[in-house]
Amino acid sequence: MTSDLTAQEQTHVRTALRFLRARCGTWAAVGKALRLSESGIANINAGQRGVGPVIAFRVARLAKVSIDDLLSGRFPAPGTCPHCGHRAEVKS
Repeated sequence: MTSDLTAQEQTHVRTALRFLRARCGTWAAVGKALRLSESGIANINAGQRGVGPVIAFRVARLAKVSIDDLLSGRFPAPGTCPHCGHRAEVKS
């Protein structure tokens, strides 16, 4: 399946999805918030289904970030674990 998003942009959306799963607790909760089935969200996460613009906009809305921040990889913040959401403290 082809997508209007680049491979890198799709990777950033998938990273955000894993972060949101850590924040929401389950894939079912994320899927419900994005109006997707649990299997649909799992297929997107596994790379078996492409990430399109509609999904990207829904993810950005759920995360309360701009679509630019999502697609460029600025969300979640660099250094944040996409699996658990932990972010190492930045030493100044």
